[in-house]
Amino acid sequence: MLTQTASQPPQLIDDRPVSQPGSLERGIDILLALSAASRPVSLAQLCRSTGLPKSTAHRILGVLCSRELATRVGNGYLPGALLETMAGLARARVPGTRRVVLPYLQYLYETTRQTVNLAVPSGLEARYVERLYGHNRVCSPSDGLDRAPLHCTATGKALLAFDPRLREEVLARGSFERMTRRTIISLAGLERELAQVRRHGLAYAQEEFVEGVVCVAAPVFGPGGRICMSLGVAARAHAVPLGKLGIAVRGAAQAISAALLGV
Repeated sequence: MLTQTASQPPQLIDDRPVSQPGSLERGIDILLALSAASRPVSLAQLCRSTGLPKSTAHRILGVLCSRELATRVGNGYLPGALLETMAGLARARVPGTRRVVLPYLQYLYETTRQTVNLAVPSGLEARYVERLYGHNRVCSPSDGLDRAPLHCTATGKALLAFDPRLREEVLARGSFERMTRRTIISLAGLERELAQVRRHGLAYAQEEFVEGVVCVAAPVFGPGGRICMSLGVAARAHAVPLGKLGIAVRGAAQAISAALLGV
């Protein structure tokens, strides 16, 4: 006698495609990768870290750069000015140092009565994270941007002289933009200048970024003994002896470095 077995209901298989991350999620992944980097990140590196196709990453980076959420530096990318402002980022600056540093900046301003700048490296530029000045503030192309080239500013030269990796990246360019008739634009000339900065612990820019403006800067070292910032004073040319400014700047920078050991 034949028996008929009840047929089992067919097993349902969910063949719906796995949801792919949208443009917003992909953009966030890129921004997180940029924010975690201390140096410019190449497109290939971003693709490896995010798993995104090259064409997709390049397209999203174009949008991020247009909105100042990312910026292109040479062949790499860094967080843009808007993102840094929103996040309160100060690249290479020791966290929690404003409370320690600000009194020395105020004292330096009171001593010199000139514009005081505190700079950190941001890609291949110097980014000013603190500025103190009075009614006689010197005018500069960096006003409003709070960024300036490394090769023709005293704060930039101080950063370059004591940061070998940054110096290697900048010197790889081979030549530099001429900002004034005094700007050092040759590789050999800049290397000689940086050797003098390392020897004396002071960097000078004598009308190299702006006509009629001079600047003196000194390195500030963090707890690990590596340069983290540079401290500079800018003044009108011939308004005050550079040697006198240099003594004040170097003293303040050394005091800040000593104070940071306790941070």
